[in-house]
Amino acid sequence: MVLRQGISATTYRRITLFALAALIFIIITGGAVRLTGSGLGCSDWPTCEDNRLVADLEYHAMVEFVNRVVTGFVSAAVALAVLGALLRRPRRRDLTVCAFGLVAGVAGQVVLGGLVVWYHLSPWLVIGHFLLSMVLVANAVVLHHRAGWIEPVGALAAAGGRPPARRADVRMTRLLVALSALAIVSGTLLTGAGPHGGDPDVERLQFDIGALARLHGGAMVLCAVVALLVWALAERGPPQRRDAFAAPARLVVVVIAAQAAVGYLQYFTGVPPLLVGIHIAGAAALWTGVLRLHLAVRDAARCAPDSGEERTGERSPRTAPVG
Repeated sequence: MVLRQGISATTYRRITLFALAALIFIIITGGAVRLTGSGLGCSDWPTCEDNRLVADLEYHAMVEFVNRVVTGFVSAAVALAVLGALLRRPRRRDLTVCAFGLVAGVAGQVVLGGLVVWYHLSPWLVIGHFLLSMVLVANAVVLHHRAGWIEPVGALAAAGGRPPARRADVRMTRLLVALSALAIVSGTLLTGAGPHGGDPDVERLQFDIGALARLHGGAMVLCAVVALLVWALAERGPPQRRDAFAAPARLVVVVIAAQAAVGYLQYFTGVPPLLVGIHIAGAAALWTGVLRLHLAVRDAARCAPDSGEERTGERSPRTAPVG
């Protein structure tokens, strides 16, 4: 019956939210593997040890094995997103393409995960594994954004005689995305040079930790400045602009403040694993929030009066987001 009738846009948006949450969750569990020194708890791949699929009842082995099980759940969530895109009524090509992008990313993660084990947690492979996870999160954010009910901002613009956002707003949020990417990459390199490599005998990157920390902190300061500016302009602008993106801008500012507090605390307390884990989760939250802000502002800038949006909130293929 479902195959014949398909699923609604609302149902599909819930599916994409589940896929996004799963992709963020595995970033956190992957960080837990490294921070507990369990990276080689299963020293083989795709099996765990000596051709045994299931790990022994040993702490490090079970931590690594559970993370592999989580990968299976993430794969199922991604498969559900693809199936939902095919069953959604009306079907949209952009959603299907985004959903299959998740499949390609998860496949790449599986391959990289095997290489990480085979090459004994090479820091460059671990960095690649993490950054690909962030690319997957970006893909999932775009998919969830496109799949959802989008407020007819064209109607809001018509009421005020202007679109809710300007091209300058879009440029600022684009800069914010770039600065956030710089902060994530520099933070990942900083972790690769730090003490938490997933195993006591793993090689570490021979970088100047102080210089990397300053680069990472500087990128975060610039992120905070731009995010505060976007928030201030939204709050002080016309009502349409506040409705369009003041709330996501405020959320980004809060996440940046929390990340800064955790980052400085871990730096001055000897980088304890728990704080590093919180910082990893915060990085995923920051990346998600910044992307959602950029998408909201970009859509608001593109939607001028008479944009052709339907009153149901369903965007026509001609006006659907494309990036």
